[in-house]
Amino acid sequence: MMDTGLILHTGAFGLIVIGIAGIVLSSHLIRIIFGIALLEAGANLLLLLATWHEGTSAPIIVDGHIPAVMADPVPQALVLTAIVIGVGILALALSLALRIQQAWGTLDIREIRQRMEEEIADTAGVDLPSSPHAPKPFPPVAAKQEGRS
Repeated sequence: MMDTGLILHTGAFGLIVIGIAGIVLSSHLIRIIFGIALLEAGANLLLLLATWHEGTSAPIIVDGHIPAVMADPVPQALVLTAIVIGVGILALALSLALRIQQAWGTLDIREIRQRMEEEIADTAGVDLPSSPHAPKPFPPVAAKQEGRS
């Protein structure tokens, strides 16, 4: 059988890897935000697991009896604080994404960046910088190509 600690550590690293993949591989703003939330959850779990040991009990004195092996309460307090801060940041990020959707009409960060650069260039009265070595954009692909069904 697998050890409980190994399962929990695997889950924590899995959340971290999925979160990083969501941030790096996606160009949709909501997916990036949820990737950050998964990364944060994995980091919090990993921090808790750093001080977790089999057989530890809560650091509470009951009927004058002090437990022999107690869990360290400091990482638990830090994780609780990190969760509260993370929820606030997640709410702020989602509200900013909603505002971006209303302003630009899209949540694709590539389109948003292109539109912002165009707007800045128009406001400044300059042309967008370009390179003669820049790759040419692909022509749009039609839903059905002529001659094929």
